[in-house]
Amino acid sequence: MATIEIFDPALCCATGVCGPSVDPELTRIATAIFLLEKRGIDIKRYNLANDAQFFVNEIKVQQLLEEKGIDVLPVVLVNKEVKKLGDYPTNDELEQWTGIPKMDLDKKEEKSKGISLL
Repeated sequence: MATIEIFDPALCCATGVCGPSVDPELTRIATAIFLLEKRGIDIKRYNLANDAQFFVNEIKVQQLLEEKGIDVLPVVLVNKEVKKLGDYPTNDELEQWTGIPKMDLDKKEEKSKGISLL
């Protein structure tokens, strides 16, 4: 099974989906990560503002930052191999790396419409 690590630029919070104008791409990747975690996939996301030590500990990410600057973020590692720079993985790529069908990542979770008394 693949291990996926996403090294985000500095975001206001862990997901980056807060504030007055939310980037739909951040919402999509946060949802995909949540669904993959529920399926048992080892996927981690690190925010430069809050998780700086992970950036220091990962030599490949550290070297990319030194060579190219913060515009290289996000950096995506799959099994410790650099797979993507400067952009989040697409749902197609996540399917390729995890085997979880893309259509499962495109689904919106249904919310409860009330309280069940049963």
